[in-house]
Amino acid sequence: MSLNVIKKVIDLGDGRTIEIETGKLAKQADGSVVVKMGDTMLLATVVSSKEAKEGIDFLPLSVDYQEKYAATGRIPGGFLRREARLSDYEVLISRLVDRALRPMFPEDYHADTQVMISLISADKDIMPDALAGLAASAALSVSDIPFNGPISEVRVAKIDGQLVINPTLSQLANATLEFIVAGNQHDINMVEGESAEIQEDELVEAIKFAHTAIKVQCLAQIELTQEVGKTEKRTYNHEHSNEDLKKAIYEATYQQVYDIASSASAKDERGAKFKAVRDAYIETLGEIDDITKSLAKKYYHDVEYDAIRNLVLDEGKRLDGRSTTQIRPIWSEVGYLPSAHGSAVFTRGETQSLTTVTLGAKDDEQMIDGAFINGYQKFLLHYNFPGFSTGEVRPNRGAGRREIGHGNLAMRSLKRVLPAEDENPYTIRIVSDILESNGSSSMATVCAGTLALMDAGVKIANPVSGIAMGLITNEMGTKYAILSDILGDEDHLGDMDFKVTGTKNGIVAVQMDLKINGLSYEVLAAALHQAKDGRLHILGEMAKTITEPREDYKPHAPRIITIKIDKEFIGAVIGPGGKIIQEMQRETGATISIEEVNNVGIVQVFADNKASIDAAVGRIRAIASKPEVGEIYEGKVRSIMPFGAFVEIMPGKDGLLHISEIDHRRIETMDGIFQVGDEVRVKLLDIDKQGKLKLSRKVLLPKPEVKKPENNN
Repeated sequence: MSLNVIKKVIDLGDGRTIEIETGKLAKQADGSVVVKMGDTMLLATVVSSKEAKEGIDFLPLSVDYQEKYAATGRIPGGFLRREARLSDYEVLISRLVDRALRPMFPEDYHADTQVMISLISADKDIMPDALAGLAASAALSVSDIPFNGPISEVRVAKIDGQLVINPTLSQLANATLEFIVAGNQHDINMVEGESAEIQEDELVEAIKFAHTAIKVQCLAQIELTQEVGKTEKRTYNHEHSNEDLKKAIYEATYQQVYDIASSASAKDERGAKFKAVRDAYIETLGEIDDITKSLAKKYYHDVEYDAIRNLVLDEGKRLDGRSTTQIRPIWSEVGYLPSAHGSAVFTRGETQSLTTVTLGAKDDEQMIDGAFINGYQKFLLHYNFPGFSTGEVRPNRGAGRREIGHGNLAMRSLKRVLPAEDENPYTIRIVSDILESNGSSSMATVCAGTLALMDAGVKIANPVSGIAMGLITNEMGTKYAILSDILGDEDHLGDMDFKVTGTKNGIVAVQMDLKINGLSYEVLAAALHQAKDGRLHILGEMAKTITEPREDYKPHAPRIITIKIDKEFIGAVIGPGGKIIQEMQRETGATISIEEVNNVGIVQVFADNKASIDAAVGRIRAIASKPEVGEIYEGKVRSIMPFGAFVEIMPGKDGLLHISEIDHRRIETMDGIFQVGDEVRVKLLDIDKQGKLKLSRKVLLPKPEVKKPENNN
């Protein structure tokens, strides 16, 4: 059987290459490629239905990234021992690819489309997430599916002051910024990542650097499309249309919609008024079929879209009456929940987060068991978005992709200001419950998380605030408005959703999604600087509630003591089958964890009261301490011999108390001097070369007075 295998090689300019291959695997898919860098290989496939389902007026696109455990030579954990639902890490990569691809499909393409990306081989130092977008776009490029690409994604990082494309996993440990950037040959359409309090101009520089690499990867895909012969894409007609109806709706409703938009009504009132105008017009149409009714609703939505955008561009006025730079009213409160270790309520306009901080022990760390990423994580942030926050009836089915993505952005922001690991013994879990939502609840989570951490007494380096920015442009791109602190409607109707978080010193995280082509770097820089003004304003409002972490943890918060012991004592503290450590936990009420790090035993003692911690620490020190010459010990007689007694001065450490060291007076026999179990206070005199301990009791006793001889003169 002959194969028509076609390959393209992309030179990264530093000796590394990326290879794209098609024609060998998954040939029944509409498009499939294998992308390879080093030993890391991704298989990307795409399939799209030939026709759209009836009544669908959007693109039903699903993007799934999955890691095969065999790619790293591992067998999955769990009862089933097979790949199961996507992990949070896989969901986050799927979202990155989805956000980069979705804007590139034609607006009127509505066929079910599925993109699947699988990690089939892994180099442990080459991260697959930076290749997933390239693989998905290449699969589309070699198919006949309509697609206004290609696009690509790259990771850009600054390491030792130098910008690097797709650095290795080990290099990232020293990165001061790290972003995934996506775009096509002309524009950037997605950015996500984190940084160490960088300035706005440094972020723009990194994005420009990434775009240079993206252009090269897009050119390679264009050449691949030509070689495969897929320059002609399939024809389709997924939409009904009625231009007369569209024109009539626009003429009849535009001014009414514009007037409502400019009235600065509240969200619910405004929505009710918009709906009333729509329903009133549809009633004038009389008896109409479902297709006409659906078209009328679609065209009316277009009227809303144009009217709201024109209001901003022509008058600089927004739906709630604010100017383009104005931030909604903010109020916050800390310590709202008396039993939580830390809590805060943060409200900005009609968006509200109730956030808690819980301090846990090492045993509370999250185990990450992925094919590529595995280990433990001691900082967790979970974001919940219930239906009632927007006045909707929606079943609670657990965290979806949106919740995972929003929580990850907030986690990236706050982890940058946490104390260093050797200064923070706690596992920290933050939970943000969104109680109201009308624009950027993820940024409310960042602000509430900062306040709750300070309320809990966690010594963060600096408070962090976040803001969501928007952009509205005209069709020609000659006129634009940058919006600070966008509403939900402005997010939906705008051209950009740009979330920026940072401290007073600089940016710590960014998430940008662009829905249009042609964003200039000048506009991007302007948006970043306007976002900085907004961030600093929000920090000022937060400072009215709390300015720095509390001096101490809450009285009911657990305490952790970390002590170091010699490696040789780890087994003694644990005991046979864990007997000793379990006994200590049972008798003291403390939780004890122990691990070896760099040939040193690190012991964490966790309890909610000082007495339990002191008792456990005392017992551990007794087991793990080395006897020191000159120290005094309260020992216990373990055995009696004719020449003295063996006294245990530490658990498992006996020394000889020779008969001559018991008292200043001469003792002829050990009979009746001690009994086994007697407590005796001794001093360690010496440790010989064989490690034997020499003890003395008499040196601790007062010397008897020596009688002076009588003078008979």
